[in-house]
Amino acid sequence: MADTDAGPDTPAPGVVRGEDGLLRPVWAADGLMRGYYDTEWGMPVKDEQGLFERLSLEAFQSGLSWATILRKRENFRAAFDGFDPETVAAFGDDDVERLLTDAGIIRNRAKIRATINNARATIDLRAEGGLPQFIWSFQPEATPAPATMAEVPTTSAESIALSKALRKKGFSFVGPTTMFALMEAVGIVDTHLVDSHRRGTSGIWA
Repeated sequence: MADTDAGPDTPAPGVVRGEDGLLRPVWAADGLMRGYYDTEWGMPVKDEQGLFERLSLEAFQSGLSWATILRKRENFRAAFDGFDPETVAAFGDDDVERLLTDAGIIRNRAKIRATINNARATIDLRAEGGLPQFIWSFQPEATPAPATMAEVPTTSAESIALSKALRKKGFSFVGPTTMFALMEAVGIVDTHLVDSHRRGTSGIWA
C-alpha cells in the first residue's frame, strides 16, 4: 500500500472506495468504466484479432474519451466485422463511404482508412511471427508503480520504440501515447494504482 497519512478506512490519494469496499481510480468509479476496469483493462491480450481490435479502438479514441469508445464498441465490432483482420483488409472505397454514414461509430475518414490499412499490415506481419509476438516483444523489464494518477506516465521508452517499429511496418495512428495506452490496456505494463484492488491481477507483474 502507498505510504500515506490516511487512516485504515480512508482511501489514499488517487483512489476512491466504492460501495463494495474496493478501491479504484476516480476514472473507474462508476458505470461502464467501472465494469471495464474491473473485468478487462490491464488483462493480457495475446491473440491477433483481440490485439487488432484494441489497436483500432485506441486509434479511434485519439482526441476523445475512452468512455465514448466503450459506449460504441459493439457498434464498432459490427461495422468492422468483429475486427477480423482479413475481412477488414479487404474493405474498399465503398466500405469507407458506408462507414462514414454509420452514426454508431466515430465517423472519421482518416481513422477508418487507418484501420483498413492496419488490417493489411497485420496480415503482412504474420510472416514475421504475427502482431501479438511483435507487440509483446516491447514489454519492459519493469512496470510503473503509481500511487496517484499524476504519477501514471503517458509514454515510455518502449511505447516510443513500439510506435516507431509499427510505423516502419506500415501501421498508422500508432503514436507513442496511443501505444502506451494500448500497452496499459492489454497488460504489457501495469499502471493500476498501487492501492487499487486490481493491482497485480494480470498475472504478468507481481
